[in-house]
Amino acid sequence: MTHPVEAVIFDWGGTLTPWHAVDLGEQWRVYAREVHGVPVDSPEVSAEDLQAAHELADRILAAEERAWRRGREEHSSASLDEILAAAGADPGHDRHLLALAAYRRFWEPHTHTDPQVRPLWEGLRERGIRIGVLSNTIWSRDYHREVFARDGVLDLLDADLYSSELAHVKPHPEAFRAICRELEVEPHSAVYVGDRVFEDVHGPQQAGLRAIWIPHSDIPAVQRVEVTAIPDAHIHELREILDIVDGWNA
Repeated sequence: MTHPVEAVIFDWGGTLTPWHAVDLGEQWRVYAREVHGVPVDSPEVSAEDLQAAHELADRILAAEERAWRRGREEHSSASLDEILAAAGADPGHDRHLLALAAYRRFWEPHTHTDPQVRPLWEGLRERGIRIGVLSNTIWSRDYHREVFARDGVLDLLDADLYSSELAHVKPHPEAFRAICRELEVEPHSAVYVGDRVFEDVHGPQQAGLRAIWIPHSDIPAVQRVEVTAIPDAHIHELREILDIVDGWNA
């Protein structure tokens, strides 16, 4: 028996936002240079300050890589604050907030919502289908909601959960059950949309959801986990979801 679709839940990065290749080391060099007061591309930089900034950036990058590896292997979550603490970054440092602002500016061009999201979400709303977001992320709920508000789609979102506030990351089944509870739907009546087979196809299917795969992200090999999961549908543009849902609900 095929249950009617009552909710569609979305991954964030690479799904609601177009995929971008990002220099992950540079995000932390930007943060660390600001902590140490080292202006980018300035000739007035002491070798000692520059070395200290690079060492801090390397420690944070290593801590982040360890956190994501644990997520893939143990499905445990992490937050930005936890990663910075593990690297020895001092949240009480007088330049810490300036450094966080610089870090956000680095990411800002890579966070813009796909233009198809609002018409898609409006179409789902018109069909009486609830809209959710479940993302593996080290960033806070507030940060993600600021992005959705900036891009004019927050008003259409019924529920959102982020691994930074959960005990588990995708593909752990409890992450999917948690967002279904927030949306007040049973897993068999929900559909998950994402760009990664392990987290976004295998994961939701293990929890009883259907999965739509959008395979346009060039995911680095180190982040891939090989599984044999087969999506219930695959798309190349978000707008295609409406036709798929209409077919399942016919």
